[in-house]
Amino acid sequence: MPTSRSYRDSCGMARALDVVGERWALLVVRELVLVPQRFSELRHALPNVSSNLLADRLRELEHHGVIRRRKLASTAGPQVYELTEWGRKLEPIVLALSEWGIDAPNPPEPTSLSATSVLLFLRVGARPDPAAPPIVCRLDLDGSVWTVRVESGEVQVQSGEPGTADISLRTDPKTLGNLLADPASLDSALAEGSVTFVGDRLALDRLLRGVAAAGPTNTSAGGHPRLDP
Repeated sequence: MPTSRSYRDSCGMARALDVVGERWALLVVRELVLVPQRFSELRHALPNVSSNLLADRLRELEHHGVIRRRKLASTAGPQVYELTEWGRKLEPIVLALSEWGIDAPNPPEPTSLSATSVLLFLRVGARPDPAAPPIVCRLDLDGSVWTVRVESGEVQVQSGEPGTADISLRTDPKTLGNLLADPASLDSALAEGSVTFVGDRLALDRLLRGVAAAGPTNTSAGGHPRLDP
């Protein structure tokens, strides 16, 4: 059942934790930063949470006005969950907490890494050359298609197909995390089939190296970047 526990402390930090301090709450917020998601999509992104506990967190966050449910205009099927205007103010907090957590110990294997986690890391962590030509990438990540645009030294990530693309990349979140940590691993990933790629290889190298060049990235023993907030 949803919790009604409170710190009974009038400090703003304590009041914030009354709203989003329960286990899994901030990870739900993280998953909704880029795009609204169905319950099944959230379960896929957070495989270690039970359906009942996830439902509890969603009800609590909706009750507190952090998220809301919405019917998709194009379908009479399941509802999606999305951040409210107030909930969206958590985005810089979630990103800052993720950056702070890079120095925390990595959890024992097996670990999960959601598409949203690695996409947020790509968006925030990349430092591409502002003078370099723009790049448009069609990224098929874990079965969902994203548009990644690199232009004027910034990376933008949007859900859905690009109109045109310089490169098309298909992989899974952990493999993409490995590539962002070590772009030199691209050839071996292509050879073993964990990555498929079509387009301008130089543009792909620039996209991956824009993250690696931003600074040292802590990695786990398996070589995966420690991206999880």
